[in-house]
Formats: sequence, C-alpha cells, structure tokens
Amino acid sequence: MKEFIREEVKAGLQSAIATVVFEKADGTLRQMRCTLMAEHLPVRDEKEETRKPNEETLAVWDLEVGGWRSFRLDSIKNIVYGE
Repeated sequence: MKEFIREEVKAGLQSAIATVVFEKADGTLRQMRCTLMAEHLPVRDEKEETRKPNEETLAVWDLEVGGWRSFRLDSIKNIVYGE
C-alpha cells in the first residue's frame, strides 16, 4: 500500500482540486472532492481560533458539502488530482 506523505498531499491540494477516497473510522469508504486552493476557501476571520495541526490528519475544504472535513493520512486509498 502506498504511503501518503502529509506535505505532498497538502501541496497537491493547494494547487488542484482532487478526489480523495479514504476509509472512515467506521470502516466505510468515502469519496470526497476537496481542495486547499485559496480561491475555493472561505475568508478566514482573524478572531477564529487556530489549532495546532494533527500530523496524522489533514483538514481540507469539501467542495460538495461546502465545509471543512478531515481524514487520516493512513486511511487514504486513492487520490486523483486535477478533477
């Protein structure tokens, strides 16, 4: 199984929209169209609390839901960039 490196996945999502397939905590598979491209992200309120990032997960903007979602890097089954 391919190991996905956080910084590589993050860099890919900062430059493209991607479809990520991952296994949820309950064992089901989920497919998500997501990105970290600045033009798709909501404007950040300066008063918002920022958390220290968990190195085992990655927060992304889910384009279909219109909200922040996250997944564990070790749960990724496939990523297709540029969709």
